[in-house]
Order: sequence, then structure tokens, then C-alpha cells
Amino acid sequence: MRIDKFLANMGVGTRTEVKQLLKKGHVSINDKREKASKTQINPETDVVKVRDTKIQYVDKVYLMLNKPQGYLSATEDDNQRTVIDLVASFRHLNVFPVGRLDKDTEGLLLITNDGQFNHQLMSPTKHVSKTYEVISEKTITKNDIECFKVGIELNEGLTKPAQLVEADEKNKSFVTIYEGRYHQVKRMFHAIDNEVLALKRISIGDLKLDSTLAQGEYRHLTQQDFEQLGLK
Repeated sequence: MRIDKFLANMGVGTRTEVKQLLKKGHVSINDKREKASKTQINPETDVVKVRDTKIQYVDKVYLMLNKPQGYLSATEDDNQRTVIDLVASFRHLNVFPVGRLDKDTEGLLLITNDGQFNHQLMSPTKHVSKTYEVISEKTITKNDIECFKVGIELNEGLTKPAQLVEADEKNKSFVTIYEGRYHQVKRMFHAIDNEVLALKRISIGDLKLDSTLAQGEYRHLTQQDFEQLGLK
């Protein structure tokens, strides 16, 4: 990889800014000053420093974000805040949200720049489960639970069977779905003559939202997290 491309990809600056750093002798490769922007490096083994600060090579990024309300699950928007604004230090690595949560939905959202990882979790053929905590207008009934087990009829057809479990707290429940239709949970509740007042995703597959993450906070995925997702 060219040294200027490496530095730009790692967020040191634009290609133009990086070339200026090189020209001024602020960049070293394996402790030797380098001024040529075309110089090839091995980002895995070569030690690159800018003003004596080592630039750590990062290729693939996998983050768990506790999404707050009020943020779009998008990479950019001219008028509204996006979830990428919450992980701004990784923006230069072209990260994006895995799937989406509605603007007013909070909870577990994965952020990555790995298209294959995204496909493994979001492909309709994978049937990766997603569980939500729901605060609804009305109390859940036994009939509601049975309806979810069969599938709910929406405009575009019957949903896959889903699990609806009533919680101890009044008007609170947990729903697990195996697909990702537009506004699916809200529309399923609407179809049983109920309305969702608050929605929070708490797990994807066996991976649960880290309870230590405050809203808007994130952390890197661990090997155990990948295993809980059924990956790696």
C-alpha cells in the first residue's frame, strides 16, 4: 500500500495534507524519514510514525453501539444526526450501520466496514433473530402471543412466526423476530390493535446489548461476541 494512501485511510489527513507531512519530513517508516508519497509499505509489519507518534493500522472495524433516540441509521444526512456521528473517530474507515434502527428506536446497533459481516447478519436467508423490549399502549394478551406465534398479516404478507413474551412490568413485553421488514415490530403491534410507545433492541442472535454501555457509547466486539453471533 502507498504510504500516502495508508496515512489518509488511517485518518491522519487528506491525501494533500499527508503529502505535505511527507515533504516536511514528519513521517518515518521503520525509524527512517520518508518524503516520497509513492513509497510502498506493508501496513501489517512496517512501523509508520507521524511526528514520532506511531500510526496503528486498522483494517476491519466491528463496534457495538448503544443507540439513543434521535439518530438516523445512516452514514450521512444533510439535516439530521446519524449514528456515524457517535463513532466519528472511525468515519475515515467508511463504517456503516449493520441493518437499521428507526430514529426513535434505541438499543443494540452494530457498526462495521466489513460488507461480508453485514451480509452474514442481515441476509434474509440467515434468519438471525433480533429481540426487542417493547413498551406498548395496551397490555399483552394470550391471544396476542398466539397470533405472533403464527405470524402477523401485514400489507406485504404474513410475517415469519415470532415470539412475544409478557414482562412483569405493566405494558412491557419482549418480541423476537427473524426478519427485518420496514417498521416491523411497530406494524405487528398495530395489527393486533396495539401501539408501540417505546422500542429498544436488546439482542441480535445470542449477542446481548452490553449493560455497561450508556446511551451513545460503544465498544469493539470481542471474540466471544462473534461466537454469540454465530460467526468466526
